[in-house]
Amino acid sequence: MPDLQRRALLAPILAALPAAGPNPVVLIDGPSGAGKSTLADALAAHWADANTPQLVRMDDIYPGWDGLDAAIEHLRRQVLLPWRAGLPAAWQRYDWAVNGPAEWHPLDPARPLVVEGCGTLAAAHEPLSDVRVWLSADDALRKRRALSRDGDAFRSHWDQWQQEWATYLQREAPEIRATVRLQATRD
Repeated sequence: MPDLQRRALLAPILAALPAAGPNPVVLIDGPSGAGKSTLADALAAHWADANTPQLVRMDDIYPGWDGLDAAIEHLRRQVLLPWRAGLPAAWQRYDWAVNGPAEWHPLDPARPLVVEGCGTLAAAHEPLSDVRVWLSADDALRKRRALSRDGDAFRSHWDQWQQEWATYLQREAPEIRATVRLQATRD
């Protein structure tokens, strides 16, 4: 992502952080290939204070290609609910190579949290978060990005994932929960 575009995308998120408190929860959602991972990395790199955020990627949680709903529930129960209650929170990585759960990753309650990936702006997550980002992109651009990034591993599952995504969009209407809406316009 060019630096000028990165700064333009980050500006409204960085402007929203001071009102969110010392350890905010930032959720970044949008369709596959929109640039959520890149945006989350840039946000972490440009975080305003020394207390840098922990980054959770939904791609590490989805239990397979039909696991969007399960990952949404995992995020709510294992990360966001305990985090909001001041209790220990952790997420469990899904090992795509063995098609099963892997190690747990504890989260430090003294550090901010950024979660990026499809499904983060589910309705149940709204009261458990502080800044909610919706990142969209042109369908052709995002498909090109996603397939370039993940190649044949994703190509054969694109339609399946798109159906999961369409069901999520219809059920959750995630974009309306966003406090910041962004549009990626190029690679």
